[in-house]
Amino acid sequence: MPRTAIDYTPAYHQGAGIGRLTRDLIAALARLDTQTDYRLFVAGAKREHLPPPPGANFVWRPSRLSSEWWARIWQRARFPYPIENITGAVDLVHATDFVLPPTRRQTRSLLTVHDLTFARAPETASPALKAYLDAVVPRSVAHADHVLADSQSTKNDLIDLYHTPPEKITVLLSGVDSRFKPITDASTRRAVREKYKIGDRPYVLAVGTVQPRKNYARLIAALAILRSSGLDVDLVIAGGKGWLEDPIYASIRDHHVEAHVHLIGFADDVDIPTLYSEAVCTATPSIYEGFGFPVLESMKCGTPVVTANVSSLPEVAGDAALMIDPIDVDALADALRRLIIDSTLREKLIAAGFKRAAQFTWERAAAELHSIYARLQAGAL
Repeated sequence: MPRTAIDYTPAYHQGAGIGRLTRDLIAALARLDTQTDYRLFVAGAKREHLPPPPGANFVWRPSRLSSEWWARIWQRARFPYPIENITGAVDLVHATDFVLPPTRRQTRSLLTVHDLTFARAPETASPALKAYLDAVVPRSVAHADHVLADSQSTKNDLIDLYHTPPEKITVLLSGVDSRFKPITDASTRRAVREKYKIGDRPYVLAVGTVQPRKNYARLIAALAILRSSGLDVDLVIAGGKGWLEDPIYASIRDHHVEAHVHLIGFADDVDIPTLYSEAVCTATPSIYEGFGFPVLESMKCGTPVVTANVSSLPEVAGDAALMIDPIDVDALADALRRLIIDSTLREKLIAAGFKRAAQFTWERAAAELHSIYARLQAGAL
């Protein structure tokens, strides 16, 4: 029986983004494969605090040392302590979050690289994080037997920036969970508005950590343009506190929209479909995205989308969203205005969005991942 170790650390510690991706992908893999011996490595966890594993053939292999300590040991000190000392002997190690731990010589390795924002848009990353990733990610990509990229855009960046052979990279597109669907119950929608103190005005929704690459400062400027033109609309930003966020708060003050920008923090997973459903539209004008979950989540909830025409976002959106140059505030404001006032355009994009989002399923992603595992273990990749 094949034995595979998977780094489940981001799924355990991160609520959104890479954490959600890893949780949903491994949950779908557990539904698909009930035979393979899977070992789930979790840094910074005690066995007694872990929930039941996602399947009977999955077992926890936790370490009380945090991911920060393992980064010091494995990546900074380059101490060759193989991860198999924690997981037990395996045929394959899947590192799910940019960096590859040391492995035994005979163990095959798979590395997921979600994006290269720190290289493509360095001004959006903290200097310390950028310096660390610039050192360890290229090294991990070079050492891995095979690399997964979240999008063709990320694959192109790996080829362009790290000169990675194209045949060493497979694009594995993510899915969208079935919980994302239109929420029509009026009491549920009212309760979510009250829970997050949003008020009664129509709102544009943005989902993602408060950080520069999400382009929130320009989105706030676009909101100010809309309001100055007579549209009584608010902006709701659902995302945890990130880094280099001061210009975002300054933009709120400078445009005098303190009463109309709602920074609600990290929203509970159960409430996010309702937040999408209640929004007049969703804005994802990011400077760079490795995939862009909010685009598809919003489409599945029946809410039209404005997004940027850069990085992976055109791949994800297809022809089912309005796309703009993320640097052009006037274009962003105009696209939002069109979605707010043009009901025909809204209905057209809502219908196209349902069709587009239906193409992205975790079942498909898990089947592709399972095939990649098998080919790696057979030496075919």
